[in-house]
Amino acid sequence: MKLHSVLLATAALTLAPHAFAQTKWDLPAAYPATNFHTVNLNQFAADVDKATGGKLKITVHANASLFKAPEIKRAVQGGQAQAGEILLVNFQNEWQVFGADGLPFLADSYDAAWKLYQAQKPLLDKKLGEQGMALLYTVAWPPQGIYVKKPIQSAADLKGVKWRAYSPATARIAELVGAQPVTVQAAELSQAMATGVIESYMSSGSTGFDTKTYEHIKYWYDTQAWLPKNAVIVNKAAFDGLDAATKQAVLKAATEAETRGWAASKKENTDTQEKLKANGMNILPPPPQLKADMAKVGDTMLKEWLDKAGADGTALVDAYRK
Repeated sequence: MKLHSVLLATAALTLAPHAFAQTKWDLPAAYPATNFHTVNLNQFAADVDKATGGKLKITVHANASLFKAPEIKRAVQGGQAQAGEILLVNFQNEWQVFGADGLPFLADSYDAAWKLYQAQKPLLDKKLGEQGMALLYTVAWPPQGIYVKKPIQSAADLKGVKWRAYSPATARIAELVGAQPVTVQAAELSQAMATGVIESYMSSGSTGFDTKTYEHIKYWYDTQAWLPKNAVIVNKAAFDGLDAATKQAVLKAATEAETRGWAASKKENTDTQEKLKANGMNILPPPPQLKADMAKVGDTMLKEWLDKAGADGTALVDAYRK
């Protein structure tokens, strides 16, 4: 009887190994479930689930519900979450190269942003590797413009305006144009506008629509200043703990998510501008003086960045400009 029981147990293990070997990952993200980045993340998780036959289950925690945006990188690094989505520019103060795609007018189109990413990627891989993490994929946000409550002609018109800062670069822009920087992360942006904490900010049409900015601010100047990237990162120990087939499934799903995500970003850029217009947003090209003023801001910030970024920064910009 005992031998029969042992044989049955062995058979059960052989027939259903997934029931005993399922791995669960948490993936915190900072943006709403409806945002195109989060939709893409959920598709990535579903693709991994399917490719591994349910062996690896990734749960996406949207809208900063598990960790706030600035906390996600540390959570992944420390193993509190196995993977996570971060906005690279948020971590510029830690290492300047994280902020390369937040430099105004260095890369101001999708093609330029992709080229910058190719120059940045080897440096990102090395740094994240040193920190016990790996890069799975990135997706750019649509180009950034200026949301403001009143029509403006030049940077001087932003003087004294309460300006949302969410990264070192956006805070520095505020300083250079004489605005008042106020730190507000994406999840708190709607409330900050509703309560008058901020009156202006730079972001994409996507963020403007997600946060119903049109209820509080009626002008968006399409400066196409930069295309910051979200990066999906993984704890290296968690990844190394997977078997070879599961690792391959994760990497394949990540490659597909990157391709799909960049295409979705382009579509989002067009779609959300149309939705903003339909909700009363005035979408305008930057007046010549504003464009010239912001270009000067970009030149100043690039010089400052290169001074701080040292050899890594110089190598990145040289590779990008080849």
